Amino acid sequence: MSVESPERRIALFQQREIRRIIHKREWWFVVEDVVLALIESRDPKQYIQRMKQRDPELQKGWVQIVHTLPVPTDGGPQTMLCANTEGLFRIIQSIPSPRAEPFKRWLAKVGYERVQEIEDPELATRRTRALYKAKGYSDDWVEKRMRSIAVRDELTEEWKKRGVREQCEYAILTAEISKATFGLTPSEYSRFKRLKRENLRDHMTDLELIFSMLGEAATTEIARNRDAQGFGTNRQAAYAGGTVAGNARQELERQSGRKVVTNENYLALTQSAQKAKRVKA
Repeated sequence: MSVESPERRIALFQQREIRRIIHKREWWFVVEDVVLALIESRDPKQYIQRMKQRDPELQKGWVQIVHTLPVPTDGGPQTMLCANTEGLFRIIQSIPSPRAEPFKRWLAKVGYERVQEIEDPELATRRTRALYKAKGYSDDWVEKRMRSIAVRDELTEEWKKRGVREQCEYAILTAEISKATFGLTPSEYSRFKRLKRENLRDHMTDLELIFSMLGEAATTEIARNRDAQGFGTNRQAAYAGGTVAGNARQELERQSGRKVVTNENYLALTQSAQKAKRVKA
C-alpha cells in the first residue's frame, strides 16, 4: 500500500472530519468517523454495537463490509475499522439520522472525485488547496503547506526506493526526523499542541512548517548522497537530516530570542487574528 499524504486522508462533511485511506485504488473511510458525523452520541463504538444488534443482517455481513486497515496518523499507523463507499451505504441504512441522505450524496460525490483524481492527479492538488482555504487558512500558509506536502512525498518515495517498506518503519523514521528537528516526536508534539486526532502539520505555524520541510528535505539529500539502503541506514540519514534542521532552529531561536515550537494551534491563531481585524474595522 502506498503512503498517502495526510491532507488527502481527511475529508469534510458538514465541518466533520472523516478520515480515509486508499485501499485497492478506492477510498475506505473510518467507520467511527462516519457514525460520529451522523449521530449525536459521542460514543461511536457503543453505538456501532447497538446498531449491529438491531440489524441482524448487518451483523451477519459485517466482516465482508468492514475491513481493519492501517490508517496513517502523525504518531504512526493505527488499525481502524474502515468501509468503502458500497459498504458505508449499507451501514447508513441502519442509522436513523436526518443527515443520512445528505451524507449519501456527499459520499457519492467523494467516490466520483477519486475516479477523477486517478485520471487527472492534478485535481487532487487543487482540491487540497480549496479544502484548506475553506477551513480558514491564509493563502501564504496554504502555499507553504502545499510545498511541505511535495517535500514529504519526495522523501517517502525515496524511502520506498531504498527498501523502507513497512508502515511502522515510516513512522519510526518520521519520528527520528521530528525528534532531531524539534526535540519532540510527532505524538509528543501533538500532545504539546493539545491535539487529539487532528493532523499535526495542519496546526503548525509558518516557521514550524519551514523547519519540518528542512528536516525532511535534508534527509532526502543525505539518503541519496550516502546511498542509504534498508531501514537501519535510512534511520541514520533521518537523524542526520533532522539534526541539520534542529541546529538551524536552535540558531534562529538564539538570534531571535523566541522559541520556534509553540503549543498554539495555527488555525486558532489565524481565526483570532481575523477576529481582531474585524473588531478593529
